[in-house]
Amino acid sequence: MTNTPREITRRQMMHRIGLTALVAGPTAGLLSACATSGGSTPEPAASTGGGAAKSDSNPFGVKADAPLEVVIFKGAYGDEYATQSHEPLYVKEFPQAKITHQGIQTIAQTLTPRFASGDVPDVVNNSGTDNLDTGSLVAAGQLLDLTPLYEAPSIDDPSKKVKDTLVPGTIESGLVGDPAKPYILNYVYTAYGLWYDAKLFEKEGWTPPKTFDEFKTLADKIKAKGMTPYAYAGKNASYYQYWMILISAAKIGGNQVLIDIDNLADGAWTNDAVKQAAAAWAEIGKYMDKSYEGLIHTEVQTQQNQGKVALYPSGSWLEPEQAKDTPAGFEYAMAPTPSVSASDAMPYEAIRAVAGEPYVLPAKGKNINGGLEYMRVMLSKEAAKAFTEKTKSLTVVVGSTEGLTLSPGTASVVEVQTAAGANVVTWSSFEQWYKELETELRKQTNALMFGRITAEQFCTNMQKAADKTKADSSVTKQKRTA
Repeated sequence: MTNTPREITRRQMMHRIGLTALVAGPTAGLLSACATSGGSTPEPAASTGGGAAKSDSNPFGVKADAPLEVVIFKGAYGDEYATQSHEPLYVKEFPQAKITHQGIQTIAQTLTPRFASGDVPDVVNNSGTDNLDTGSLVAAGQLLDLTPLYEAPSIDDPSKKVKDTLVPGTIESGLVGDPAKPYILNYVYTAYGLWYDAKLFEKEGWTPPKTFDEFKTLADKIKAKGMTPYAYAGKNASYYQYWMILISAAKIGGNQVLIDIDNLADGAWTNDAVKQAAAAWAEIGKYMDKSYEGLIHTEVQTQQNQGKVALYPSGSWLEPEQAKDTPAGFEYAMAPTPSVSASDAMPYEAIRAVAGEPYVLPAKGKNINGGLEYMRVMLSKEAAKAFTEKTKSLTVVVGSTEGLTLSPGTASVVEVQTAAGANVVTWSSFEQWYKELETELRKQTNALMFGRITAEQFCTNMQKAADKTKADSSVTKQKRTA
């Protein structure tokens, strides 16, 4: 992630692109409900760079010498996995192709003017705080429907389609629009929870809290040791904290709570489950010093490495992101969020484990066919295994960790995921669909956690923001059913 402030709103995006109406361009049909193999590969959009004859090894008809431009978000995962693994594997297929690579953190700031001019890259890793507004780009016909990718034969086993080689839920997590179509490839299988130093907890005789009552009891013990029991970075990563609130709300009331929030359902934010979750986390916020509202994520993470912060909310990219700064003897581990009450719809073991880290293909790329093939390469076991080796993070490619020795943090994630079983908290799509609503949630989360508003006010304020989004006719509405 990056600490770059978001200065480009949805309205600014549409203004810069020069559109007066939100009209999506023609796209392919929806993926079939059942995963099947065989059949022909759907026709991708025509590339401005021309194409070559299609074959079993070149299902998109990529022109052998067509250049390819790749933009990678240089955050927690870095970009060496792309320059040292994914891009070389593509060039291995097309030795005459020249790849232009750009590793940056300011995705929206850098690429918005290019979308406005029509001079776009071929592949974009649309991640970080300063990411592009996917919902607006889809509505404007600026992104490519990835159905041809998922229907194409897998590199590892051509008898299978790419979609048959992915962790369930991967394709669904990237659906956008109404009707929903797959415009986003979420590549990293990410788990979210509370991170801690397993060696420190073992030394002190502490165990991760399973309830919020246990959380407060443990926090008192930690505070007595001169440590901050819990902290997050309010300056640029308040969304780390709202993830925890939403996860707790789903564990209390079930995944329908989050589906209703995504669908802008009436009263979704004032649901009792959201109120309970907000109230529980506000109690934990009382253990945080006010200074954390002015810190960025790396500063808080470094404090944890220094033994100043005990528990930190994050996703499974944390360990690789801190690899260079993690001292000897510090061992990352992850625990689920605590239960609020015995009547919660989901057990303590439930976690959010979803496909994340979005990649998109601009619809006006010069080498669209090459972009589709680049993604097909990414979804091969060889590319996925290389990603895990370099980043210590799991991908959505089934079987890609076979033979790998996992880091302590990654091994902990696998253990927690196994314990969760089918008790999985769903993703939240409004973050990509409605950026102005998401920005307001960051603001309200800080206000809640640093004691300026109550849980009741938090829910009321967010419901007003959601109602405003729902009533705005210029905002293209999205819908999900599961």
